[in-house]
Amino acid sequence: MEIREVAVVGLGTMGAGIAEVFARAGLRVVAIEADEAALGRGLSILDGSLGRAVRRGRLTSQEQDEIRGRVIPAGGFGQAAGADLAIEAVPEQLELKRRVFAELDRACRPDAILATNTSSLSVTDIAAPTRHPGRVVGLHFFNPAPVMRLVEVVGTVLSGDGVQAAAADLARRLGKTPVQVGDRAGFVANALLLPYLNHAVTLLETGFAGRADIDAAATAGIGLPMGPLALLDLIGLDTSLSIMEVLREEFGGPRYTPAPLLRRLVAAGRTGRKTGHGLYEYADGKPLSPVSSVITNEEASPPAAITLVGTGASLEGELGAAAAAGISITPDPGQPSDLVIVAAEPDSSVLAAALAAGRPADTVGLYSGGGPLAELVTTRLTSPAAVAAAQALAGRLGLSVVCAPDRPGFLAGTLLYPHLADAVRMVQDGYASPADVDTAMTLGCGYPKGPLELLDEAGAGRAHAVLAAMYDAYGDPAFAPPPLLAEHAVAGLSFRG
Repeated sequence: MEIREVAVVGLGTMGAGIAEVFARAGLRVVAIEADEAALGRGLSILDGSLGRAVRRGRLTSQEQDEIRGRVIPAGGFGQAAGADLAIEAVPEQLELKRRVFAELDRACRPDAILATNTSSLSVTDIAAPTRHPGRVVGLHFFNPAPVMRLVEVVGTVLSGDGVQAAAADLARRLGKTPVQVGDRAGFVANALLLPYLNHAVTLLETGFAGRADIDAAATAGIGLPMGPLALLDLIGLDTSLSIMEVLREEFGGPRYTPAPLLRRLVAAGRTGRKTGHGLYEYADGKPLSPVSSVITNEEASPPAAITLVGTGASLEGELGAAAAAGISITPDPGQPSDLVIVAAEPDSSVLAAALAAGRPADTVGLYSGGGPLAELVTTRLTSPAAVAAAQALAGRLGLSVVCAPDRPGFLAGTLLYPHLADAVRMVQDGYASPADVDTAMTLGCGYPKGPLELLDEAGAGRAHAVLAAMYDAYGDPAFAPPPLLAEHAVAGLSFRG
């Protein structure tokens, strides 16, 4: 069907943005709100967005007037009678959305498509009570809707022939990139993003690593645009908790269980930037303490001589810089030195190498994954003096380092590899293709590379080895390598090749 007129119910920030997207594409938009005051606030949001676009030279004044003229304010559902598609963008409450759909069911034509912008609730649960559930789809826009290119188009077991495809075609007409998926909690983006963010909270809560080191491992170590703890504050801890609750109910298991610290912070009203308090403290929307900072020890003296244990192939650049700085390097633990450095690997133990060298108190691990960040790995026997010397060495060499415990994956890998395994399971289940997974995460979450592309770069064999080591250490099924990953590792296959 040709979609020429749409109705948008709920003109909060999201609904106003969706109305703007439709109007920019030349569609007539009926904007529906519960009362006149809410309608006025919503239209003010729309006017503010269009005004900013004019000031930035992205729209002319004439285009602004034309877009605004396509938006028809409405105080009731009756004015949706002529809509070819109606979409709700009311708060994430199932009963509220069902009430909205009941009104649209009565007001709209039997052949009109009814869409929900839900980010995590079951589209089937929303659709089931309607008279024509086959015409209901999910159209999950991302905030801010005029800017973000991704739309998750969600079909259900009740969807009629062609309805999901028609919605996807509309998304393309709007200049968006649709990803078509079935009705599972969180769809693609939230189902992958939120467990990763929640895992970071668990690492902080259990003392695995410090707040700044966790965020630095994600940005400098993995290459993501923002650390998970800072991103949680930006999203809102309360919003994140509500999505995690939906995921937990759908999937169960520790990977989808909200971290106790996340619950406590929300209960305490520390919900992130919007309150000025979350995992970080904020003033005027800016963090008061460093985010993703890297600590070096400028007071300690860097070692004059170090002992290298292992081949050191992954540390070639760092070792070359040490030699150039006049630091003596020996492979013999029996020779005098100030510090023992193990060329660490995330699927092996630094402690075992430290004990074999006979100097565990003087030993640290150093791991470089090929990016700008190195991980300083400490064991239960590493002395504070060795840590200080290693940090001073990093400062002398201009290295960015974070501290990580001697656990499989270290810090960046502990964040990354379970996240990649989640993406592999999504492909393994037939829920989404590797291309769709990567599209959702790059366009919806701002990743510079999608999870499957990151996995191909790391290598299926490396990912499988690290996950297997994590599973052996913790026994957590979330860390068990998916069978599809094992097959790719054995066969030497890529996911995006």
